[in-house]
Amino acid sequence: MFSKNSKGSGSTVDSQPVEKSSPPSILSVDLKIVGDLHSKGEIQIDGVVEGDIRTHSLLVGETANIQGEIVADVVNVHGSISGQIKSREVNLSKTAHVVGDILHENLAIETGAILEGHCKRMVDKSAAEESKASVFGSNDANRRLAKIKEGGQSSAESSGQAQDAEAKKDSPKAAATS
Repeated sequence: MFSKNSKGSGSTVDSQPVEKSSPPSILSVDLKIVGDLHSKGEIQIDGVVEGDIRTHSLLVGETANIQGEIVADVVNVHGSISGQIKSREVNLSKTAHVVGDILHENLAIETGAILEGHCKRMVDKSAAEESKASVFGSNDANRRLAKIKEGGQSSAESSGQAQDAEAKKDSPKAAATS
């Protein structure tokens, strides 16, 4: 039972490294940082930061004052930010004060929040390509419909004429006369 020799049970277990989620990094009220912050996890700021922030999730507390660019997946703002925000999801609470542009996919602004800057929605590339495809497809269908109405012929007649024209191009007589 407690021997050093292990008796094989015949089954193998795939061991994969387990990623533990780390607790958020907290910058308290009395802390001032001059420089950039980089994290793969969550950062909560209640103090002062003069520099750019890159993280997965950012919580800006009511007492926080940030001067710099923010790039994150999720940004929740309760304090002051002076600089550009690039994020998939941005939430501005009623105590938020943002001076700068916000590039976002989802944006929520509570009544009372102050925003001095532009908001621009970033579109997911796959969604943009799908919408372009559907727009072009519908325009092509509308153009064909308009041509049919102008010419007064049905799509079956126009496709038959197109097939006749193709047959004439491929026939030996058409090649000899041209």
